[in-house]
Parts: sequence; structure tokens; C-alpha cells
Amino acid sequence: MKKSLLDILVCPITKGPLTLSEDGNELLSFSGGVAYPIRDDIPVLLETEARTLTAEERLKDSKVKKD
Repeated sequence: MKKSLLDILVCPITKGPLTLSEDGNELLSFSGGVAYPIRDDIPVLLETEARTLTAEERLKDSKVKKD
């Protein structure tokens, strides 16, 4: 995903920033606690398509903020 696109996309639930997952298949909203899929290089930013982040994924965000 292009960085320029990622810079303008926001979580539709919280209006907070999105982070590209390590594998590049999802956009993570740590403020909303959800992950949105990317299908055929198109982000699917629908609440009904989002999955809830695991506790481990949420911890990754807190570790990144501390560094």
C-alpha cells in the first residue's frame, strides 16, 4: 500500500490513524481495537468486515509507543 494513501486514511469508527500490519494484509486501528482487511490492494474499511485485535496485537502498540 502506498504511504501517501495510508497517510490520509483513518479508522471509520474512531477517526484515528491506521497502521499497516507487518504482513501488509490489514490496516490496524489500535484506538478502535480492530483490523480492516486489504483485498486486491483495496482497504475494506467497513465495521462489519473488521476483526477485533487480539490482546497480543494491542500490546505491540503499547510497546511501540514506549520506544
